[in-house]
Order: sequence, then C-alpha cells, then structure tokens
Amino acid sequence: MAPLTRHLTAGSVWELAARQHGVVSVGQLYGFGLSKEAVRHRVARGRLHPVARGVYAVGRPEIDRRGRWMAAVLSCGPTAMLSHGAAAALWGIRDERGFGRGGDCAPIDVSVRTCSHREVAGVRLHRRGGLRESDVTVHDRIPVTTPTQTLIDLAVGLDPNRLERAVNQADVLDLVDPVTLLESLDGYTARGGVGKLRTLLTAQVFCLTDSELERRFLRLVRDARLPVPQAGASLNGFQVDFHWPELGLVVETDGLRYHRTPGQQARDRVRDQAHAAAGLTTLRFTHAQVFSQRRLVQRNLERVIRRLDAVAA
Repeated sequence: MAPLTRHLTAGSVWELAARQHGVVSVGQLYGFGLSKEAVRHRVARGRLHPVARGVYAVGRPEIDRRGRWMAAVLSCGPTAMLSHGAAAALWGIRDERGFGRGGDCAPIDVSVRTCSHREVAGVRLHRRGGLRESDVTVHDRIPVTTPTQTLIDLAVGLDPNRLERAVNQADVLDLVDPVTLLESLDGYTARGGVGKLRTLLTAQVFCLTDSELERRFLRLVRDARLPVPQAGASLNGFQVDFHWPELGLVVETDGLRYHRTPGQQARDRVRDQAHAAAGLTTLRFTHAQVFSQRRLVQRNLERVIRRLDAVAA
C-alpha cells in the first residue's frame, strides 16, 4: 500500500479530498506545494477546517462517518489503518458507531506498525509492530485491516455469542467463510484472539456431526411447535435428512455453502430434480443456519408448512 503522504503531481486538493471522504492531511497539503503559512491562511479563511491532528476537512467542516474514520487514519501517519471495532463497522461485520449525536466523536480504533507512535486525541491507538502487509488492505478508499485480521482482533474482546455473530456476518457478506478463516489461523498463532476464534470455528465447522445436526434441527422444529418430520427416510432412490410425508416436504441440511465440491453439488441437483418430479417441495438450510440462525430457519419453515398444509386441505 503506497503511503498516503506521497508527493502529488496532478489533480487538486479538492479532488484528493473527494477521494478521501472530504479530508486531507497537512503532509498532503505540503505535497501540493503549500507552505505552513498558506495552510494557516486557508484555515483562517474557512477553506480548511481542522478535524484531527494534522488533518483538515476541505470546504466545509461537516464530514460523515467515513470522513471521521479517514481523518483518524491520516492523523496517525502513512502506516496507519482502521482496525478492531472501527474496521468491523467499515466492513459491515459489526455496527460500531464512530461518532454519536451532536458530532461527538467516540474513540476510533487505529493500528500503527510502530511502538513509538504518540497518542492522538479521539483515537484508540494500537501499536502493532507484528502486523504484515498482507494483514492490511483498502476498503472504500480507507486503509483497514483485512476481514480475517479484523475478526482476530474482535475475538479478544467479544463474548462467544457476539463473536459467532460477527463470523456469520462476515460469511453472509462474502468477506471470508468459516472454513477458510479456520484454515488461515495457522499463520497467526502468536496473536491474541486466535485461540478463541479457533475454538469457536472448530465447534462450528467440524463438531456438528450428522446426529448432532439432526438433534439440533428437531429441537428447532419442536420449539416452533411445528409437526415433527421423519428423519433419514428413503425417497426416490435417495436418503433425505427430514421428510413430512403428509405435506410432501423434504428438508436437507447442507454443509457450508462455499466448500461443497462440484460432485456434491451435481448430486444435490439430481436429487432435488427427482424430488420435484415426484411433486415434493425441497428446502435447504446450511449447517451455519441451523446452528446460529434459528429464527430464520423456523420462520421460513413455518411459512412453507403453512402453505403446503393449506394446499393439502
């Protein structure tokens, strides 16, 4: 990632500010050839508005959430990046508010790869010399820790339930799936949060056996006071996970959606087509949905059962 304070030979301060959510650093202004006196003059004339140490909003003082995040990163220097809760909010993994009502800015998490960096007002600074280039990327034009590194950082402070929700949200957003995340942790063995995240992922990805999944799904059905299905029935030459014969409904609980082989997918299609030809309705839920999205599964299952029951009547 190129430093944000490199000398700029084209464009304008306005164009740079537009790319950086309305803010520029004083180093970038110097890169345009502005002197300290010229910067002070523009501040006095209301063209530049201080928003963080060494960072200015261009044109008007109001900046949005991403502007606040960008200003926090710029104020910490060219190697800084959004991290922890702020990074999770930028990725959409968790909704950590960067500032509250009235423009009051809560501390924004920023990481730097140096141990000698001084504190910055409005920033929760994390000094992390061990971060690698591969742990950092740019999202929405803001330097930020990768989704994997962000989840590792979150794991330190989140309880298992909230951490699980963050992992599931990263999966839903196609940022990183649980299996790939688990496999990648071997490269982060010395970092806080890795053990906690590995424990969660191991349980979620590998420890939900067919019998455990069956018990969990049946408990989900009973809790919703829905008709209890047959388990492991043989239909149309295939064994199905769950079957409601009076409704013509089949439910299959699939493995994680990113790591089913082409052969498995092809067999699933043939099986679904055979059931459809026999007049059956097939629903598929992932292990992760049964494991951590009970209400979603119950709601969709209840709606389909209600519809099929009305048809049968």
